[in-house]
Amino acid sequence: MIWKGWPELGFDRHSRRYSRITWLLFAGCYLSLVGCRQESKTGGLATTNNVESIRIGEFSSLTGPLAGLGQYTHMGVQLALEEINAAGGLEGRPFEVLAEDTGSKAGTAAPLVRKLIARDHVVALIGEGASGRCLEGAYVAQGAGIPLVSPAATDPQVTAVGDCIFRVCYTDPFQGTVMAKFAREQLKAKRIGLLVDASSSYSVGLVDFFKKRLLADGGEVAGEQRYNAGDKDFRAQLTALKATHPEAIFAPCYFGDAGLILRQARELGLTTPMLGGDGWEAPELVEIAGLAAEGALFPVHFSVSSTVESSRHFVEQFTQRFHKPPTGVSALGYDTMKLIADSIRRAGSTDKTAVREALRSTKNWTGVTGVLTLDEERNARKPATIVRVEQGRLVFVTIVEP
Repeated sequence: MIWKGWPELGFDRHSRRYSRITWLLFAGCYLSLVGCRQESKTGGLATTNNVESIRIGEFSSLTGPLAGLGQYTHMGVQLALEEINAAGGLEGRPFEVLAEDTGSKAGTAAPLVRKLIARDHVVALIGEGASGRCLEGAYVAQGAGIPLVSPAATDPQVTAVGDCIFRVCYTDPFQGTVMAKFAREQLKAKRIGLLVDASSSYSVGLVDFFKKRLLADGGEVAGEQRYNAGDKDFRAQLTALKATHPEAIFAPCYFGDAGLILRQARELGLTTPMLGGDGWEAPELVEIAGLAAEGALFPVHFSVSSTVESSRHFVEQFTQRFHKPPTGVSALGYDTMKLIADSIRRAGSTDKTAVREALRSTKNWTGVTGVLTLDEERNARKPATIVRVEQGRLVFVTIVEP
């Protein structure tokens, strides 16, 4: 997979509300919802030219430092929505996704979710990929009893909020364990340095799970250094880690920090393998790090090189639609939208309790990211794929089953 920049998405960057995805294909005609929707008394439904649309709310980082996460997720949701509506929606009723931008900022998700629930009457929510902001929205959704499905929030605390919160991605305990096991068994690394964003629950949690497995497998922590979100210079921490002679460095964070860390590590002469978490996957990683990204290893939720027919079809359709290949979060966004629509179909209703119970009963559901079963904690049991950056591409290394 080669990243070449962003597709044109048609976002109005001067507005907090982003373009509503209103691809309504009904009776062979394309209908626009903008400007002609009338409110229905039925929760979650809006009437457009006598056609009731089923509203799904989405909140994600469409701008700001994590836009690479939110925009690619949003594109996956959009593609799934278009396919669902092209197939007739739900018994002739189209779906509508109302997308809100958190701006990658803490404290923004909760008010946006309140608005989506109270004003827009959505029947379910998608979001967010970043665990911290997903947690903010999850508490609001739980209080209102509205099902929320996160495409990519891996912090175990997310679904611990309550029985209305679900996810289609694997969790931090799994990927932290996977990366520690990979480092010990595949890389034969024993002494490993740790670099953690102390302000990020995602980063702190992943390091904790990695460390537990590393120590259990007879490994050692060569050294542990911390920084805070917003830092741009990691040379002091990397120099301190270099002095401990690590055989690898694990630095779970998001792609913006990861790109700088990789570049600065190589500038300091650190040649040890650099390991990350799923937050490393975004076009900006290679754009920021350049050649320093070569050899970086991290887990992803989906590989464009998958030979599964449904996955190949997704890659072809996504690339045709957006003129760019998808990332893992694109596939997760796609699966999230498809799962919500299928759960509403299985529930036979848009009633929030019925939809929640349909989601809870999901077993062996086939998505483009794999066969998914939601466990008792509403977490997805599915494999992780580890990739390596080679000449700007993500090259498949191995698959680790749950």
